[in-house]
Amino acid sequence: METILVIGGTGNIGYPLIEELNNKGKVNIIAGARNVEKYKKKLAHFNRVEVRAFDFLDASTYESCLQDVDRLFFVRPPELSTPKDDMFPFLEKVQLLKVKQVVFISLIGVEKNPMTPHNKIEKKITALNLPYTFIRPSFFMQNLNTTHQQDIRENRDLFVPAGNSLTSFIDTRDIAAVAAVCLLEEKYIGQKIEITGAKAISYHQAADIMSDVLGVTISYSKPSLWKFRKVMLQRGMPKNFVNVMVMLYFITQLGNAKKVTQSVEQILNRAPISFAQYVEDNKKQFL
Repeated sequence: METILVIGGTGNIGYPLIEELNNKGKVNIIAGARNVEKYKKKLAHFNRVEVRAFDFLDASTYESCLQDVDRLFFVRPPELSTPKDDMFPFLEKVQLLKVKQVVFISLIGVEKNPMTPHNKIEKKITALNLPYTFIRPSFFMQNLNTTHQQDIRENRDLFVPAGNSLTSFIDTRDIAAVAAVCLLEEKYIGQKIEITGAKAISYHQAADIMSDVLGVTISYSKPSLWKFRKVMLQRGMPKNFVNVMVMLYFITQLGNAKKVTQSVEQILNRAPISFAQYVEDNKKQFL
């Protein structure tokens, strides 16, 4: 039985991925974590999960965490924005240990954006000749109940600098489900898979849907990139993290987030989770 290492196993993608893999029962699962005891408590109800110490910034954790691992899944932690320093050493260790597959959650349109960390990570994985699967999702729906939750809960406002552009939002549960299939089926090695929701909507439309589902009025204030950056920095968010967000929303304003693909339906044999269903499922977090 193969062993899959999931880094970020309690995150919006990692947790439902572990759930998917655990339910399928075909593999052993390892969750890599900085805080092992905390992870053990959160994942204790899964019967096929081992937790090992792991930190991208601590090379001493690499080999022990990767021991006997066949396949690897990871997402770039938002706070790590300089891949050469904080991610490349780990990938070089992965190459040495001859892992069979690396599944990386990248970004749709990444090939057109050389300044993004995702682009640099993809290029490094390719340069190392690692057997890869790049999953390139559109914007996560879950960004709204994490990064943007404060403005929605406190101000009933989508404080997002996306202008009038369209975004083909995708639920992270769909990303996890696609990743599980890619980790279990050899045919996805070497593929770059763009995944999106079923349609692209504007943030005006997103606010309207949220208003209908939540039963309260949610507005879309459409801040400028400059105002958004200023407010986020004032709130104490790390500068590098804010700069990456601003870059991604600038790309969105250019129209690069509106692409719609059928990849989710083709891989999962079902329609993607709708934006309205996502809001319904996260009502408590928004209210």
